[in-house]
Amino acid sequence: MTTWYHSWRAAIRIARRDAWRSKGRSFLVLAMIALPILGVSAADLTLRSAELSTEQRLERELGAADARLSDPGMGGVPVHQTPDGQSYTPVGNFDDKPYPEGSTDVAKTLPAGSRSLTDSTGQARLRTTHGLLQTEIRELKASDPIAQGILALKNGRFPQKSDEVAATTHFLESSGLKVGSTVTARGFDGAYKIVGSYELPDSLKTDQVNALPGALIAPLDKALKADGLPGVDPSTTYLAAVSGGFTWNMVKDINAKGVTVSSRAVALNPPADSDVPLYQEEGWGSFEDSTAAKAAALAAVATVVGLAMLEICLLAGPAFAVGARRSRRQLGLVGANGGDRRHIRAIVLAGGLVIGVAAAVVGTILGIVLTFALRPLLEDYMGQRFGSFDVRPLELLGIALLAVLTGLLAAIVPAVTSSRQTVLASLTGRRGIRRSSRVLPVIGLIAVLLGAGIALYGSTMTEQFAIVAGGSAIAELGIVALTPALVGLFGRAGRILPLSPRLALRDAVRNRGRTAPAVAAVLAAVAGTVAVATYAASRDAQGEADYRASLPHGAVSVMVEEAGGRDAPSVRGTVQKLLPVDVRADVDRITVGKTSCAIYDPSEGCGRYEVVVPKANECPLWAVDPANPDADPAEKFTKAERRKLAEDWRCQESQVGSITDGGVVIGDAKLLTVLGIEDPAAAKALADGQVLSFDKRNVDGSGKIGIRVVTDTEAADRAAEEGKETPGEVKRLAAHQVAGSPNSYGVEMIMPAATAKASGFTTVPIGSYFSTSKMPTSEQRQKLDGELDKVGSSVDLHIEEGYTSENNIILLALTVFAGLVTIGAAGIATGLAQADAEADLKTLAAVGAPPRVRRTLSGFQCGVVAAMGVVLGSAAGVLPAIGLRLTEQRQEMSWYQRAMDEGWGGMGEAPYVPIIVPWATLAALLVAVPLGAALLAALVTRSRGALARREAT
Repeated sequence: MTTWYHSWRAAIRIARRDAWRSKGRSFLVLAMIALPILGVSAADLTLRSAELSTEQRLERELGAADARLSDPGMGGVPVHQTPDGQSYTPVGNFDDKPYPEGSTDVAKTLPAGSRSLTDSTGQARLRTTHGLLQTEIRELKASDPIAQGILALKNGRFPQKSDEVAATTHFLESSGLKVGSTVTARGFDGAYKIVGSYELPDSLKTDQVNALPGALIAPLDKALKADGLPGVDPSTTYLAAVSGGFTWNMVKDINAKGVTVSSRAVALNPPADSDVPLYQEEGWGSFEDSTAAKAAALAAVATVVGLAMLEICLLAGPAFAVGARRSRRQLGLVGANGGDRRHIRAIVLAGGLVIGVAAAVVGTILGIVLTFALRPLLEDYMGQRFGSFDVRPLELLGIALLAVLTGLLAAIVPAVTSSRQTVLASLTGRRGIRRSSRVLPVIGLIAVLLGAGIALYGSTMTEQFAIVAGGSAIAELGIVALTPALVGLFGRAGRILPLSPRLALRDAVRNRGRTAPAVAAVLAAVAGTVAVATYAASRDAQGEADYRASLPHGAVSVMVEEAGGRDAPSVRGTVQKLLPVDVRADVDRITVGKTSCAIYDPSEGCGRYEVVVPKANECPLWAVDPANPDADPAEKFTKAERRKLAEDWRCQESQVGSITDGGVVIGDAKLLTVLGIEDPAAAKALADGQVLSFDKRNVDGSGKIGIRVVTDTEAADRAAEEGKETPGEVKRLAAHQVAGSPNSYGVEMIMPAATAKASGFTTVPIGSYFSTSKMPTSEQRQKLDGELDKVGSSVDLHIEEGYTSENNIILLALTVFAGLVTIGAAGIATGLAQADAEADLKTLAAVGAPPRVRRTLSGFQCGVVAAMGVVLGSAAGVLPAIGLRLTEQRQEMSWYQRAMDEGWGGMGEAPYVPIIVPWATLAALLVAVPLGAALLAALVTRSRGALARREAT
């Protein structure tokens, strides 16, 4: 025991001294190991600090109150809830009766002797220095002790008068206002002074203003509705405090009155699952992740960590080999003075231990310091304040031990290699001859075949991504094990190369011990990059094929739905003024009831209309049997009949949504021009007052369409549930069916304004379509957005730019990452090659070789390693991506076939799942990266070395 201790103590001292002497190499390895440790430790600190304890969460949610009572909208029907109050369901079976809905009076359910505060929220558009800003209005007496902790005051004070408000710091930043400014709301003349700023600890990016109860929401709601605008539609909860708190029994008693409760006492001491009525109902439970899901997640994390450690070991291993090679005389002296192989191994392993411990200490300390220093930025990025700076020593120790383990693993191969050197070879500088292992390539080949088989099975026989990913990982590890043998195959190309690259390639092949790890590191990084790039490029191609344009390229649409399109004329003028408009087509919509009703508006006094499809044109798969309205209409057909009907023209649906509830727009022939439809007959039909139809299902045999006006929406909904005809007056109008199948971009019918007026339809403006002479620029779009922000109503602006990929920056980042790893690994291998070839370089210089040979040879040595790794990695990376895409193809085809068998209809063409190779990324990796690595190595290598006497061999 004493001998072991002293030998390792000496080994660590020697390793520490060598690390200090070779500061550059030591710093490189330390940085490679410490950077991941820094990132993981910082992530652990951030996540743990962001996790709130139960007490902290309750303070932010309840303040100092004992509970928050809410109306679940069940009309007072008894409910069952989870202990946290987040999930609930009405008590009873509602399969054969209407599902409960409606409000209830929460105040009546408060226990006797309790004290309460109302907390109301709603949405409104407030005027700012830039225009209008959608803002949450909150009415809570924040200065009351019960509310303490919900809002964190930052400056000034909370409102104390009815004409005062406080605002979140994010609102002040977004609006350009400050404490002391006056703020007003759209549609309301009342002005409110901002007397303080605060933040919501759980939602730092929320735009919110706080007022006293009844000071802002009620008068604003009244003014908006009087002006024909949508109201605030507030929701109100109650913060309550009672002696002894709200126990679980009290919560269940309040649930019986149709109100849900979030209780502090229940959260701190939750009941057993057997005491929660909701969990006893069929289909409910604690919904925890299954053991298999947890095991899969753990396996995924272990795989990622393992692959990351493998990559670091492959990169750091050659660096330790460089140190061992340069210290071989010192190691030989150890052997000459009685040291055996285990002492040599201990010295080299101690180098990994010293670097690993240093990396663990540096990475952990930097992780703690950076997380603490960047805490405000991290909180802003996450949008919430930390509960506390939570340092968990055991977790950080575990992360640090990964660094130590990585350092030791990276030094294992150099340690074994060094210990096999004879004392004479170490002292004289001879390298010795050692054949490559024949076992490792066999293991690698078996792993490749096994992994490829698993991936092939997963992509062709199952729909499980995990099987494909697991097989691909095994195959890639097999390729890493095969790397020495593959490097040997590359050596056969040396006979056709010029002198310098031939020398570099043969040197790499003869010294596979230092070449293979670097090539494997490049292979792993490039394989991952190519796999992700291939998958992303394939998804891009699929997204582009599936993309359905809303308008012709370069066209613009602007829609204003609120307040009966009152602001539509000014919006139309703004767009025409700021964009290069060629043709402008104004459109209106049909409204039933009040002109202020929005599309699909369920408010009182608002109706709807619907296009009546003739019985002969109804899709049989969707036609409901009035005698059995609950039955699936498709069940009466065989699978073959469903497939045939799914391709019937009556069962096809548009892939682009309509801008109106019934698909009818009021317009003229200019709309055809903007939509790119050149049809003189259609333009003449509009001029003659006919309704233009793009869907032949809507036109009956007499050439007319029917539009049903529904004034009683509740009766219409009941009729639909019962399979009966919808009540309402049907107006029939002459129609013209457009020939062929032109793309109408969601417009199903165009009705002339004169026809709508003559038929008794009420119309209101909704917006315009514009064709442009050229694509609007970014500057024009930004200026237009700024002007539209000043409009009172919500504006839906769309400029058709076609499909845009979001993966370009990802592909660029992956290419840069792979390039950096490649250059780093190739550089390490080149440094080791130079250490090995120093005697040969001295001989070349002595016999008259020009100085550039040294620089050229170094560049080609680096380029050869990079090229071999990139070529192997590119080939290895494409296969997993292909496997994943084939699996996705099976999934989508399975869903498509099921949809056809079930007779869902309207499915269109079979799914398109292409496999696209990103040639630009591959070209950058295969050409630019090796070339860049070679040039960089050549530039940093000195042309002249110190001429010295060559040692006798």
